[in-house]
Amino acid sequence: MTTLQLEPTRAWIVRFAAYVEAEVDNLTELDRQVGDGDFGLNLRSAVRSALAEIDAHPPTRPGEVFTRVSDAFLGTGGTSGPLLGLWFGRIADVRGAAVSVTDLAAAIDTATQSVRRLGKADVGHKTMVDAMVPATEALLAGAARSDDLLPALAAARDAAEQGAESTRDLVARRGRASYVGDHARGVVDPGARAIAMFFASAPTAGGEA
Repeated sequence: MTTLQLEPTRAWIVRFAAYVEAEVDNLTELDRQVGDGDFGLNLRSAVRSALAEIDAHPPTRPGEVFTRVSDAFLGTGGTSGPLLGLWFGRIADVRGAAVSVTDLAAAIDTATQSVRRLGKADVGHKTMVDAMVPATEALLAGAARSDDLLPALAAARDAAEQGAESTRDLVARRGRASYVGDHARGVVDPGARAIAMFFASAPTAGGEA
């Protein structure tokens, strides 16, 4: 699979939404321990809204799918909504009906750098950036090696999972979790977990395209 086209992109978001539905209680519990407990519900609200918009206004190319997701997050409450809205909005800048791994990696890199700047967060701060950055780096490295999209997305999936898990032992330095200090240690950051879930839903998970 050398390019990301419309239907696999739509399926990616459908799988992500289903994953969120299945994990909403766990995400809420994680956020209850490190924040105000609304992350799971806000994430579910956003993905439901995204799917509704995709159905109501069918996209014609991959970038438009990500635009629907971006708009949904920008319209959702909580501190993570604007950051995820920005992230998906930058990914939505990909052009054309068939997106190469190079173009997708570049868009996700731009998206991740935008979130880092806006949130003033970096790896080690116990935020969604801890999953975004390694996933982005893995995707860029995969794009440099080959024009095959699937291995690059698989590497990004694994890196995002490892990045999310790495937040378990961190003390938060940004976001709401930074207010609870050592009480956040031992808890995976819910934003990082959501990013890992997004990449786990990509067209490599379970061999799906």
